[in-house]
Amino acid sequence: MEQMSSTGRPVQITVTDGYDLKGFKGETPVTFIRAEFNQMVLGDSAKVTVSAEGTAKYNFTSSFEFNPEGGITLDDIAHKPVFLTMTEVLPKEKKQKDEKTLILGQAVVDLIPLLEGESSFETMAPLHPVPGSPLEPLRSGVKQCSLEVKVFVAEPLLTTAQILGGNLLKVTLEAAYSVPESFIPVGPLQNYMIGLQVPSVGEKDYSILFKNGTLKLGGEREPVPRPKKWPIANILAPGANNIPDAFIIGGPYEEEDGELNRPEDKEFRNQAECIKKRIIWDLESRCYLDPPAVASFQKRIADCRFWPVEITRVPLTIAPKGKAAKFDKADDESQLSFHGVAYVNMVPLLYPGVKRIRGAFHVYPYLDSTVYEKTKCSFSLFRDTGHHLVQNNKIGGINSPLSKPAVSKNVKEDKTVKEKDIEGKPRPGDMQPPSIKSQSSDTPLEVEPPLSHNPEGQQYVEAGTYIVLEIQLDKALVPKRMPEELARRVKEMIPPRPPLTRRTGGAQKAVSDYHTQVKNISRAILDEYHRMFGKQVAKLGSDMDSETLEEQKCQLNYELNCSGKYFAFKEQLKHAVVKIVREKYLKTTSFESQEELQTFISELYVFLVDQMHVALNQTMPDDIQGTVPTIYTSSEQLRLFAFEAEVNENFEMAAVYYEERLVREPQNLEHWLDYGAFCLLTEDNIKAQECFQKALSLNQNHIQSLLLCGVLAVLMENYEQAEIFFEDATCLEPTNVVAWTLLGLYYEIQNNDIRMEMAFHEAFKQLQARMLQAQIMKQRSTGTVEYIEEGGKVEESSLGPWGITNGSSATAIKVEAPAGPSILDDFLEESSKLQSDSREHIISTQSQDPTISQKPSNILLKEMPVKKAKACYERTISFVVDASEMHFIFLRLGQIYLEEKEYEKAKKTYLQACKRSPSCLTWLGLGIACYRLEELTEAEDALSEANALNNYNAEVWAYLALVSLKAGRQLEAEQAYKYTMKLKLKDETLLAEIHMVQETVGFGNPSF
Repeated sequence: MEQMSSTGRPVQITVTDGYDLKGFKGETPVTFIRAEFNQMVLGDSAKVTVSAEGTAKYNFTSSFEFNPEGGITLDDIAHKPVFLTMTEVLPKEKKQKDEKTLILGQAVVDLIPLLEGESSFETMAPLHPVPGSPLEPLRSGVKQCSLEVKVFVAEPLLTTAQILGGNLLKVTLEAAYSVPESFIPVGPLQNYMIGLQVPSVGEKDYSILFKNGTLKLGGEREPVPRPKKWPIANILAPGANNIPDAFIIGGPYEEEDGELNRPEDKEFRNQAECIKKRIIWDLESRCYLDPPAVASFQKRIADCRFWPVEITRVPLTIAPKGKAAKFDKADDESQLSFHGVAYVNMVPLLYPGVKRIRGAFHVYPYLDSTVYEKTKCSFSLFRDTGHHLVQNNKIGGINSPLSKPAVSKNVKEDKTVKEKDIEGKPRPGDMQPPSIKSQSSDTPLEVEPPLSHNPEGQQYVEAGTYIVLEIQLDKALVPKRMPEELARRVKEMIPPRPPLTRRTGGAQKAVSDYHTQVKNISRAILDEYHRMFGKQVAKLGSDMDSETLEEQKCQLNYELNCSGKYFAFKEQLKHAVVKIVREKYLKTTSFESQEELQTFISELYVFLVDQMHVALNQTMPDDIQGTVPTIYTSSEQLRLFAFEAEVNENFEMAAVYYEERLVREPQNLEHWLDYGAFCLLTEDNIKAQECFQKALSLNQNHIQSLLLCGVLAVLMENYEQAEIFFEDATCLEPTNVVAWTLLGLYYEIQNNDIRMEMAFHEAFKQLQARMLQAQIMKQRSTGTVEYIEEGGKVEESSLGPWGITNGSSATAIKVEAPAGPSILDDFLEESSKLQSDSREHIISTQSQDPTISQKPSNILLKEMPVKKAKACYERTISFVVDASEMHFIFLRLGQIYLEEKEYEKAKKTYLQACKRSPSCLTWLGLGIACYRLEELTEAEDALSEANALNNYNAEVWAYLALVSLKAGRQLEAEQAYKYTMKLKLKDETLLAEIHMVQETVGFGNPSF
């Protein structure tokens, strides 16, 4: 299959030494080595006597010529080994003219390193004994007789371009299981064959044939690992059939790429591979693909997803001696029986990084139209070239090495003249393109015969026959990005940001310096006052009147001015004030007008006086009143308050809480993610992208940050970046279902069907594994571990569109495709219909799961009568096990109670909410309930708590105004009413109630 213009080059095989050798006669037998390759004898070594220690020095060199233009090609080197046969020369007996020889064993040298770019290699080839040989068979713990072999070529057989762009294809046929009952080991010998075609360069395809399968009765499973065998006959030593270091290792059904890998297929697979009949091959065939052939191979997979793998049975007959036998077409076709086909999905080989597919594939009867529809192939490897195979069987093909017929479009020219004369008309295969290339013509095929035309092939379906096949490449057709490359690309897009070091300057430092200077100056003034009036103050004590204090003040000012200390104090404060102007107010340029300057000076003066008081109060704490205690809110509380604001659609207040969390802990990754999600809710995609990128810069291995950055990249149409983010996430956490699903959705947007299928397949595979593990853990916890036959069943409440969720609901991130409906659109639409149809049923069910009662009530609060929603909420809070969002359940139920004037129930509900998760809204609800119950003291306490948590809530101030009006406190009532109006209370009914109470009591509104 290669195309090289180089001339022939010798490949030298040198046998240097033999170890642990034995013979039939004596302890020092005389032996020689015969080298064979491609059914040719390369030469015999000299006769060498084995030493008593079992060693022998042969130093025997043989060679063959590699010439791809006509002779031994790269394909021959790929799938044909060098056989080294050791023969013992027996001593002559009396009156014996010729020497007698006996074969001791065979060694096999695999030349595959030459196709990996090497020009020489050494190997210790085990010498496999023939039946009856005194050589030790290969066993663990026993020294194995072996030959030391060196292989050498003057220059590598492959060019640099071939090493980089070429590939090595290995196809391993393991077995066909659950074959039809009509297959019996007695009677005429049958040759069970399987074949497929591999695309090559130009007009020809490369045919891979597996012959001479062994029919075995059931009873036990085939052992694993077991060695793969050479697809070559005439191997004398049984052990030499095995390919060195190549084994069939099997594996779990769920990890296969074939058709019978679902949990429900496991029982059938176990029965078929243990009890039922099977045909065993265990053969591996190799094929070298040069760069053009690799491109053709890859294109063929993209054009034809399924490739046909044919199976048939041909009787073995002995060819008549003498003249060559003549066979007509009818004879040939009558030899083929049980013609079936398996459809192998080759698309996984186009997945990034995939080099191997292995699985079980159903066998179906070979029918032209079905095969063409699935594979775009109108050529049958066995039917259209069957006369060659049958003829091989009749002349002893069972003992012939595997042939490699190159199928070409000139098949008719390859046939003998006798066959044309006998038939009198062309064969159907001559009229159709003999390859599995994609057919662009729409010309209809001839009418296919009915199904009964292939009744033998139908038996495969009835028996459930399947073949186990492995296709492996030396290098992946589509390289996968390495984790290091993905990490580098992410780092280039979003460089990691180390924690910011604390600045020595800044506004806070400027104010702090100002406080320090004020404290120093105040101490200096106190020292001066004590120096001037200390004795007088000690004498008068508390009897000092105001006139004396005023006189002392004047004297102190005079002394400070006369001594120059006043100006020194001003200079001492000057630098601190300049820093405040620059750092706090960011004023570094001159003012444009005098009015702007005066306005700024007034504002600055007020600020400096306030900060002076703060500093003085810190210096003399005994002279100040106790500060009002503040309620510290934790980060979790701020998250709750923000979520409350989101639910109530108060996005401005929610943003304040989110920003407060970021100010407190700017290095907390979760805070950035929460704020980014909020920005997504408010459709501020640019700010959301900044938040997610900031989170990713804090930890570049954080999966959720990577996925959210990918989603935003898709929304911003930065598709290349999105692919990097999603791929990096799947690389860092290969078991993440959401990562694979989002990657699949991305490929769907890009119309990359192959990679979309790969990503969704991997997501489903990981989801199944997770559900299976969850079922096993659940059974272990209950103490009843059972064998799980069926998987994939998960309760609706715990399974979202992306997999198992921690809570009762699953959040689906919807990515809009540029054009056309997506899978996610269909899913959401279908889910909406199902939810609508089953809502009444959910409400009426008597489930004991509080989450199920919670879900419909969240919908019913807006869409259906309040009575039904209230019933669902009451039922939810009555369960022993809490639902996932109890805080909002209490808030909504309490709101319903207030609207229906059930104030005692509202008070009880809000008290529970305040105990569990206090917030401004829970305390406000409690305060309203207590106010309506005329419990003014309790109402004021609750409203004060609400006001302490959020003093920007107009409704809290409104009810504080009502409580103060009812309590007769005019000042507090007016202050509360002022803030109510300033914060623009939207509840007109409540505002009217306040005005009515004000008119009743006669105060509370300063505008009267």
